[in-house]
Amino acid sequence: MPAAVAATDRSPYHGYRFPPEIIAHAVWLYFRFHLSFRDVQDLLAERGIIVSHEAIRQWCTKFGAAFASGLRRRRARPGDKWHLDEVLLKICGKRHWLWRAVDQHGVVLDILVQSRRDQLAAEHFLRQVVDGVGFEPRVVITDKLASYPPAIRRVLPNTEHRRHKRLNNRAENSHLPTRKRERVLQRFKSAEHAQRFLGPFSAVSNHFRPRRHLFTASAYRQLRTERQTPHRASGRLAGCHPGRSAPMRPFRANSPTPPAAQLRFRTAQVDNARYLAWCYQGNWRDGQRLEGADDQTSRLPRDDRCAYEPKMDGFRGQP
Repeated sequence: MPAAVAATDRSPYHGYRFPPEIIAHAVWLYFRFHLSFRDVQDLLAERGIIVSHEAIRQWCTKFGAAFASGLRRRRARPGDKWHLDEVLLKICGKRHWLWRAVDQHGVVLDILVQSRRDQLAAEHFLRQVVDGVGFEPRVVITDKLASYPPAIRRVLPNTEHRRHKRLNNRAENSHLPTRKRERVLQRFKSAEHAQRFLGPFSAVSNHFRPRRHLFTASAYRQLRTERQTPHRASGRLAGCHPGRSAPMRPFRANSPTPPAAQLRFRTAQVDNARYLAWCYQGNWRDGQRLEGADDQTSRLPRDDRCAYEPKMDGFRGQP
């Protein structure tokens, strides 16, 4: 096989000691929740995965954009009514503007960080959104910034432009998650950093954070399962089931390669709720089994007893 073909067919995870499931799960945790790299490091350590926060940062930098592109390709067709807005970002003492386009359902279509908010910046952002979505909207709603009317007339001549008071609340509210994450990050370090983070962050939020107030509890749980299951199966945004996490012996990236069974997240057959209820009954205290306690693990398979029986080393069972 030629070298060019071999390089093309090579997996993007080639050369990494950790399996794709662990890398993808770490990237998903960082972009899905308001966590720092060290928080993700601690969560993986609780699962038995010893990895540095710097490695997690490199994973997010390399694979974040690829995950975002895959989620955008698989999303449903956006609505034909777009809301455009820009918000100020103070980066290293300089003013930058975060441009954002949202449809009438609250789905973020695209974002762009620019140092200006004049007509040329508005045209550049509009062309980027149209190229990414693939069609022109029926209606565009903006605030009363003077740069929007001439830019929309040039880029979207057949689109209706509305700019009445309070019509653009949909775009204004879409900035709130960004502001929350900006506080966790203690401000963005550069315009490139903001663009590199907010792209995957918006795509992951669109997919894994549906508008909860529009669904019943059962419908929301079903939708959440449907959106998470394909990514676990494909290994892209896969990870251990949040309600069925089983501890495993820790291993380090610079240690000899452990067995394949240790590299994968072990999925136990017993829920965490059942395990915690069993612990709270008083069978264990300070890592020691009390005398006369009922051995409820005798009814479990051997692998599950090994995974769930508390030990002195942080409740980690020996396989």
